[in-house]
Amino acid sequence: MQTASITKYLFRIRTRSGVVVENLSIFGRDKDEASRKLRQIYNDCEVLDCRLQHAPIAGRNAHLNYEDVVDLIIAS
Repeated sequence: MQTASITKYLFRIRTRSGVVVENLSIFGRDKDEASRKLRQIYNDCEVLDCRLQHAPIAGRNAHLNYEDVVDLIIAS
């Protein structure tokens, strides 16, 4: 059985007020969609770095921690 994967992009940005935000996780089908979602939240931000991270979703019997659950809620 194959496990599905969610495409998660990790951004490092500078907000319009100059604050650097690191490890900002945004889910998307591709980088453009993730960037669009990012810019809806952080208007006029400067993207300093973007990394792709595949997060496997395990089956029903898998053990999830708090961060996994929050990531799944945010993705929907």
